[in-house]
Amino acid sequence: MTIPNQITIGRILLIPVFVVFAIYYGRTASAGNPDETLRLATIGVFLVAALSDGIDGWMARRYHLKSRLGAVLDPIADKGLMLTAIITLSVTKWPYELPVWYPVLVIARDIIIVTGCAVLRLLNDHLEVRPSMMGKTSTFLQMLTVSVVMLQWRSAEIIVWISGIVTLLSGIGYLAEGIRQLHAGGHTKPEKDSSLNDPV
Repeated sequence: MTIPNQITIGRILLIPVFVVFAIYYGRTASAGNPDETLRLATIGVFLVAALSDGIDGWMARRYHLKSRLGAVLDPIADKGLMLTAIITLSVTKWPYELPVWYPVLVIARDIIIVTGCAVLRLLNDHLEVRPSMMGKTSTFLQMLTVSVVMLQWRSAEIIVWISGIVTLLSGIGYLAEGIRQLHAGGHTKPEKDSSLNDPV
């Protein structure tokens, strides 16, 4: 259990703390008496969790502490934090709630990517995973979206729409790449029916 792995596990444990703070702040906001201490606590937990992602990655590379456990836990922690934040901010009564279509879009894209990876791994016996620039941009914009909603910026709605469009485009890009790999593996061509050549 290396230090980077411990940091990653700590990030996972911060997810339910974030949810609790966000829900209770939403309740105070919907009651007309928003508790700004809870909002600041929510922002603080999210920032600590987000910053820890860079810290554990840097330590793993700098001190040669990469491990197979860390390779599994790190994406789980990252995606778990992001999806939890997006879903929580869309169902709690914050002054500006994320529209329902946004988490649906993000979750649908991730489901398509995971399903596509499983299909490629099954059919091609290997998987080429190359994060695209559009995918990295969508991840950044998703984090920015969560941040501006919690900070209650006036431009939050514009950023949500930009993030949604980039997320959609990145999903289409990954889908096209998956189809390309399937085509390269010969899995998109119809199979010949050998029974037609059998003598009667």
